Amino acid sequence: MHSKTLFFLALVAGTAAACQTDVNLHGNLPSHDEIAQIHPGKTTKTEVTQILGSPSSVGVFDPNHWYYISKRTKRIAFFDPKVLDQEVYVVEFNQQGVVKAVVHKGMKDAENISPAPGATPAPGRHLTFLEQLIGNMGRFNTTPSGNPP
Repeated sequence: MHSKTLFFLALVAGTAAACQTDVNLHGNLPSHDEIAQIHPGKTTKTEVTQILGSPSSVGVFDPNHWYYISKRTKRIAFFDPKVLDQEVYVVEFNQQGVVKAVVHKGMKDAENISPAPGATPAPGRHLTFLEQLIGNMGRFNTTPSGNPP
């Protein structure tokens, strides 16, 4: 009876340990004091880097948009992580490299994006298996060097 009790307690302890909550913080989110040092029309890219550090991301289509992103997630056991909080500061620069605006985005601004199913279509004609098989007939070299006789 004693060994069964120990086994049961070990099983309960193992199950409780497996259900442990894991909270993670990802990204580079500047403090409110640091953001307050950024002044539109005055602060340059160099100064922003000195104050806030390197951005989490730079705009792909417009390198004058710098993103400082932070996300806090919680994972319980083996389940997918749940986003607890997400904040983004977007620092926009003009063509001269001076801050144009600082925009703050939070969880209320987030949008779910559904990726398109399947593969990206490639230009050109799609050949059937039979067309591919017939199209390859006679294209194989029989000489060891690979050069035609």
